[in-house]
Amino acid sequence: MIQQHLRQLLPEREVYPSAAFALLCGSAAAVLVWKWLGKRQIQKRMEEARRTRDEGVKKMAKAVQQFREQVPHVQTDAILSLPLLELTERLRKGSLSPKTVLYTYIEKALEVTQQTNCLRHFIPECEEQLQEIQQQREKGLLYGIPVSIKEHIGHKGHLSTCGLVQCLGTVVQEDSVLVKVLKSQGAIPFAMTNVPQSLFNYDCSNPTFGQTLNPFNHHKSPGGSSGGEGALIAGGGSILGIGSDIGGSIRLPSSFCGLCGLKPTAERLSLSGASGPFSGILAVPCALGPMAKDVDSLALCMKALLCEEMFQLDPTVPPIPFNEDVYSSSAPLRVGYYDTDGYFPLPPCMRRAVQDTRRALQAAGHELVPFCPPRIHHVMNELFLKTFFADGGRAWLDLFIGDTVDPSLKSQVNCCRIPRLGKKLLALILKPLFPRLADYLSALSGMSSVKEMWNHQHQIEVYRTEFIAQWRELGLDVVLCPVLGPAFTLGYPGKLLTAISSTMLYNVLNFPAGVVPVSTVTEADEEELKLYQGYCDDPWDRLLKQAVSGAMGLPVAVQCVALPWQEELCLRFMKEVETLSHEKRVA
Repeated sequence: MIQQHLRQLLPEREVYPSAAFALLCGSAAAVLVWKWLGKRQIQKRMEEARRTRDEGVKKMAKAVQQFREQVPHVQTDAILSLPLLELTERLRKGSLSPKTVLYTYIEKALEVTQQTNCLRHFIPECEEQLQEIQQQREKGLLYGIPVSIKEHIGHKGHLSTCGLVQCLGTVVQEDSVLVKVLKSQGAIPFAMTNVPQSLFNYDCSNPTFGQTLNPFNHHKSPGGSSGGEGALIAGGGSILGIGSDIGGSIRLPSSFCGLCGLKPTAERLSLSGASGPFSGILAVPCALGPMAKDVDSLALCMKALLCEEMFQLDPTVPPIPFNEDVYSSSAPLRVGYYDTDGYFPLPPCMRRAVQDTRRALQAAGHELVPFCPPRIHHVMNELFLKTFFADGGRAWLDLFIGDTVDPSLKSQVNCCRIPRLGKKLLALILKPLFPRLADYLSALSGMSSVKEMWNHQHQIEVYRTEFIAQWRELGLDVVLCPVLGPAFTLGYPGKLLTAISSTMLYNVLNFPAGVVPVSTVTEADEEELKLYQGYCDDPWDRLLKQAVSGAMGLPVAVQCVALPWQEELCLRFMKEVETLSHEKRVA
């Protein structure tokens, strides 16, 4: 056959079998060499990126050392222990200098990233920003505050990689709107934090910059995709950070690392200049939001960002300033609550946290009403997953061309690589035995027509209307509900994508939602976990049990939710939960 084809191409020459064989071997060798060269090129780009990061770390370490020699008696622990509100007050009054605070936090960040690998790199321009804020006529609300940012939020002169090799050569030409507003308010962006490859994972690992660890337990994940932020802030290396959230990416690291985090209504803060692995997904929008150790810090950050400058820089952001009266209110709330969504039952400690918080709220004079979110199975598979895998995952898989797939993502990538017909057949076979897995594979098959996509987007609107109607029928102000946790053992998040049902719901709905730590895992929780069976007795239930075991002493959190554009009410509710949990721990 091969000789016949060669004769058609070269009819005047006789083709010998040995020559054909040599040609085939040469072609195969050329392909292998080409692949090897491609991998070598990828490796060189990754090594160069790591070398640049390491040089930046050395430069900052040297700058800290020089500062220490100039000012040898800085009370580091005292500065690091100050809450954000008190720190801003001291900076504005001048009892602390921005330079002292900046180098104190850089020094601590160096220590934390050495332990957890949470930084992608430092921002050396922070020293220039330090000089600029001292020239500002008015001191902004965040005057002199060092702020860390998730690495895909654009900062001029720096990479925005989303954990992907193909983005290693793309230098951001202009600050994102959020960074511009932070700077105008006197903040000093000083570090960019690590993210998982492609951002579509709630672990925090990529082939270039490696795995970020949970600062409380290095066998555990910090969560993702804002995992670098979670680890840095929880470790004490940053007092305020900015993350992003499209399925729980602020709230899950906050849960895993014991932080407060807010996912606002998507359009409340500007997304301009924040890159993503692929653009144009509007049905389930991404949101930027703050992460910190207490709720007052989140409120101050939102107050600073919701200013005239943001509204001028990005006219698509509704000009709604922060409503201090709502946040400061002490009126009793009517609170809906649930401790399971009926789709992916969470570990006993997370359900206990909701019930403990419910009782505390009732004792404080709030009215608690049982609430049952409708059709979560439908939301996860038909609305959430089909939004991101409308094309069967092809656009997502294209991100890994010329890249190495991180081990934490291999389960997801392998599922997407199954041909569409294969996914459908597997779903059909698995349906009687493991219905959740079957529906997951079916959702990954994507959509087959534009009409189906239009209908899908319409169904999201229908579901939002249904959810709001149920909310209003009960006369609710806010909702208390669980969040995924405690922190997963490394490697498990990529195997349990659908375990994020507790957070993804409020991305589909585009409601503001925040996380507050209220407790820690106890021995009783660990004993009760041994009896955990889940709902479906499928591999996912067993994996979840393995993922959260060995979490003794790790943070346990709850989730607080409000209706769209009511971030101040959401924060006010979070503050109430935080206060009651503190009182309980003190008692």
